[in-house]
Amino acid sequence: MTTTKYDQVCYRTEQRDEHVPLFNMKNGEVGYSFGCTQEGQTVQVKLTNGELDSWSHDECVESFSKSR
Repeated sequence: MTTTKYDQVCYRTEQRDEHVPLFNMKNGEVGYSFGCTQEGQTVQVKLTNGELDSWSHDECVESFSKSR
């Protein structure tokens, strides 16, 4: 995702307490944002299997899936 989109996802995650659905283009996983690291431009995600991970902003995009 672009830096602008990353900033929007982080704003929604950290200021509005939204868990934005994201799709990892490298491995095909879906996760939900729960935090961001501005220094490394990463998004902390909770995967659909319950595991936690951290994804770089350039390897994921916002997913519009409604399933959790």
